[in-house]
Amino acid sequence: MRRFIALSLSWLVLILGNLPVQARPRAPQEIRLATPPASGQQKTKAVPAPKRKPASRAAEPPEASARLEGFDAFVEQAMKDWKVPGVAIAVAQNGKVILSRGYGFRDIKNQLPVTPKTLFAIGSITKSFTVAALARLVDEGKLDWDKPAREYMPSFRLYDGVASEHMTPRDLVTHRSGLPRHDALWYNSELARQQMVERLRYLEPSKDFRSTFQYNNLMFLTAGYLAGYVAGTSWEELAQQRIFAPLGMQSSNFAVSASQKSSDFALPYKNAKEGAKEEVKEVPFRVIDAVGPAGSINSNVEDMAQYLLMYLNKGKHGETQVLSESNVTQMTTPQMVSPSSLRYPEIGHASYGMGLGINSYRGHKMVSHGGAIDGFTALLSFLPQDNVGVVVLTNLESDRNSLPGILAYNVYDRLLGLDQVPWNQRFLEDQRKSDQSQAEAKQKGFTTQKKGTHPSHELKEYVADYEHSGYGIVRIGMDKGELTLTYNRMSSPLKHFHYDIFETPANPLDALEKTKVSFFTNTEGDIGSLSIPLEPAVKEIVFTRLAERGMTDKAFLQKFIGQYEVGPNIVSVSLRGENTLILTLPGQREYELVPKRGTLFELKGLAGFSMEFKLDTSGAVSEAALYQPNGTFVAKKKQQQ
Repeated sequence: MRRFIALSLSWLVLILGNLPVQARPRAPQEIRLATPPASGQQKTKAVPAPKRKPASRAAEPPEASARLEGFDAFVEQAMKDWKVPGVAIAVAQNGKVILSRGYGFRDIKNQLPVTPKTLFAIGSITKSFTVAALARLVDEGKLDWDKPAREYMPSFRLYDGVASEHMTPRDLVTHRSGLPRHDALWYNSELARQQMVERLRYLEPSKDFRSTFQYNNLMFLTAGYLAGYVAGTSWEELAQQRIFAPLGMQSSNFAVSASQKSSDFALPYKNAKEGAKEEVKEVPFRVIDAVGPAGSINSNVEDMAQYLLMYLNKGKHGETQVLSESNVTQMTTPQMVSPSSLRYPEIGHASYGMGLGINSYRGHKMVSHGGAIDGFTALLSFLPQDNVGVVVLTNLESDRNSLPGILAYNVYDRLLGLDQVPWNQRFLEDQRKSDQSQAEAKQKGFTTQKKGTHPSHELKEYVADYEHSGYGIVRIGMDKGELTLTYNRMSSPLKHFHYDIFETPANPLDALEKTKVSFFTNTEGDIGSLSIPLEPAVKEIVFTRLAERGMTDKAFLQKFIGQYEVGPNIVSVSLRGENTLILTLPGQREYELVPKRGTLFELKGLAGFSMEFKLDTSGAVSEAALYQPNGTFVAKKKQQQ
């Protein structure tokens, strides 16, 4: 499965120097941008390099104005190089917004410009808002950073019992739960926030509690749910009242449905590169309301500039102390060491505070967080000791978009009076080399595929629903003679790869692209389960085959009720409730019969034991076969007198 870019750790990619491995070729003089298909045909439209719009600029000190001379041209060239349709930027220095400007287009087809009021998804920058909401509760004495979450929310439970008992609000927002991402659980899911929290107990950790930094969106979802639980409201209402309102963030919201009611919102785009072909295409908005505390906020640079100024002013906005200085200090103080590539000498060792990353840029302390959700990439970054910060919002997906970090670095170089580091050229060259490496591997035919193999069963035998207690249901279907995979409302064809392993096709616009599915045969010779590498840090996630639909209907089960002769013994089958068959053996406890397929049921809790009912030509049950490891027995149904 394609690594979900939603809510990714892009503050590392954009700010801390850990660059993505995808290639980044230089753009031609015109940006080839896709437009919606007309009359069933996909057409493209050549769009000239975006022209900058009139600035919305506060009165600048002469020195700042001089140092930003040429910045507009730099932005426009970098946008062209990265094929970014639209960008909005705000720069703050010494308590003032010195630049607030839109570049390019929020809507390519209709040539609608980006303005400082244009709404973009900010992705994982939302995490700092969730911590800020929790901080307000701490300031009000309603929450303690270091008390176990279960003291506030007794139902909270994880796979690891130690983590369940000792996890604190601070742990939830510092990526040290022991859990890897497990993003596939929530991505495009219909589950409600509470349901996701309840499923955490089924997700396997990959590290010991508090031992390792592992980015995790689900813990921030839980932190937001906890905040609402403690406040007696929702996370959204809490953040609206405690953060948005005092900062005057009147345009910001928590759902794409709210953004789409605005008269000025950006459409999402992706650079859909396939081989030498490269095209920017509009993609659907991704609804992630349930995982909102980890990344659902939408905002513009006017609002985000006020949020930035609050941090630069140690939690104060105007005359209002929105966050206590103590909590701002904790948010911007390292809590966990995080991965650092140290590839470039300008970038220091990385750490993570509470909802914000901490690093250094050319010897200056830097606090930042990126945001990446389908079709959008964003960045909040500031140098607290220099009283300068930047917000960059773009409407191009992050897998081929390093623009936010490039622009932030360039602003810092200019305002700090430093020589400008050629970040744009560096990152473009990194992208080119990565593209070249992938193209070479494809050209040489490098693959793990074993040629000339075949599936073990007819394709129709794989068709079923399969379930994991945490991840939910995977549906394998059949369409036009080939298998299909459906998960979390996303569907894709399944092509045979080798043996009993199938794979979805390559498609840069499909989150399921290149997903491998392994099927497993049980002792009865049936396909009994499948596994998918949804989380690479743990073993493949195993989904167990569910019973065929209708096997739990009362009318279907009633025909099996009765007594059966097994040699000299009598066993009975009865119905408990509306849909549970019970097998009673002489001198033994009762066993639940779990439906599998057709008229085959397994004895719950006994591996290798099952009962298959046999029907005569009239459809009535005449006998049953009892399968067990030491043999097979015939159970004749006794006729009712």
